Amino acid sequence: METHTRRVKSFLREVEAAAEVISEHINKGNQIRVVTHFDADGLSAGGLMAASLMRAEAVFSVRAERWIDENVISEVLAARPPLTIFTDFGSGYLNLIERLQGLEVIILDHHQPSGEPPEGVLQVNPHLSGIDGATEISGAGVAYLTARAMSRENRDLAYLGVVGALADQQDKFDNRSLGGLNELIVKDAVESGTLKIETDILLFGRETRPIHKALASTLEPFIPGVSGEEDKSLALLINLGIKPKENDRWRALRDLSKDEKKKLFSELASILAADTDQKNAAMTLIGTVYTLCREEPWTSLRDAREFASLLNATGRMEKPGLGIAICAGDRSAALREAEEVLQSYRKTILRYMKWISEAPTSLEEFEGFYLLHGGEIISERMIGTVSNIAIRSLPRRDKPLIAYSFVKDEGIVKISARGTLETVKMGINLGKLMRENAERLSGLGGGHDIAAGAQIPREKLGEFIEALKKALPGANRK
Repeated sequence: METHTRRVKSFLREVEAAAEVISEHINKGNQIRVVTHFDADGLSAGGLMAASLMRAEAVFSVRAERWIDENVISEVLAARPPLTIFTDFGSGYLNLIERLQGLEVIILDHHQPSGEPPEGVLQVNPHLSGIDGATEISGAGVAYLTARAMSRENRDLAYLGVVGALADQQDKFDNRSLGGLNELIVKDAVESGTLKIETDILLFGRETRPIHKALASTLEPFIPGVSGEEDKSLALLINLGIKPKENDRWRALRDLSKDEKKKLFSELASILAADTDQKNAAMTLIGTVYTLCREEPWTSLRDAREFASLLNATGRMEKPGLGIAICAGDRSAALREAEEVLQSYRKTILRYMKWISEAPTSLEEFEGFYLLHGGEIISERMIGTVSNIAIRSLPRRDKPLIAYSFVKDEGIVKISARGTLETVKMGINLGKLMRENAERLSGLGGGHDIAAGAQIPREKLGEFIEALKKALPGANRK
């Protein structure tokens, strides 16, 4: 406990140093450029920084990117802002960021660092203090603690740190709760009156949707005959004797009695148990629910996990500005458009999952890992989300999933690697594996031990897969 306390204090000192630099630039009226990752955690981080900078009346801009590449660095060099802040990425791109020497740069990240930061770069990363950035704090969490250090008034933004952590699936602690440094952020959110915590069935839309629509919208885990099937979900409720309507009003999950919830959970568990690939998935349906008290009921922002899904949809569907605007406080036009984007996003995910289940050649098994051939079928912006869902339905928990998708018109392959708690315990570090093998093939890679990614030249894909066969246990034997 004493060692952990020292680590937290060490990390918070770095947070305070970054907050001091940001405040100095604000006071001077300097332009601040925020560049953030386009996934839900990155949009939470970027939106959080936007909200705190707006409050401080700073001059700033925010931009979301898939990754940091030569184009991103060139744009920063052309603009030459007095301060550039990278949120939710940067630590894995230090060799590129080195080109920004002469400019002041802050990295607020939680991914595994790939070396030492160049001179003039202040890197705030929990790994540097011995804290696990894969499970204990997200990119949005690092951004939140920095914003809080800038001003205590920003404590009411803690809920975005919770959203970012849930988006990165850091609810790996007891009862699917957040732990580590995330507990500090949860505490701030509860005390500021923005968050309520309880244990319940975890369905997508538990606060906002009629029960049968919530069932049909649930993709994690993917429930055969329920996910994507509104008619069958409605029939399931009726067969269980659960009234979908009361006084001509559709009921949401929150409206069910304890007995009705027990009945529903028992049926869903039976369905999942009958599926060989998902017999252990039922327990992921029960866990800690994070409700955002200040958000309107019956909106996509009321449940923190659903908020995260909304943000993920805006990023993956090439509308990241909507996600940043919502995090920064827009609850009108941006939210309405984002909810439409979310519907399209979920339909797209369902289409991909159906393709994986029906196409026999989509998934290949080696002794050391599973390989998902997304190729030209699955969008490179979606491959990470699809991997998150697909790995939950694989029969072997001791094998990571490696998925790839071709980046249209760029000659690049996007690799997404997802592991489990079992693979981490086996010593498999996907972040390190992706980085080392991608860099050897003139690409870029990195991330966490349990979730990582890479970009490599398309013509190097075969060589990359062969390298993984050698690096992961049980090479070449099925």
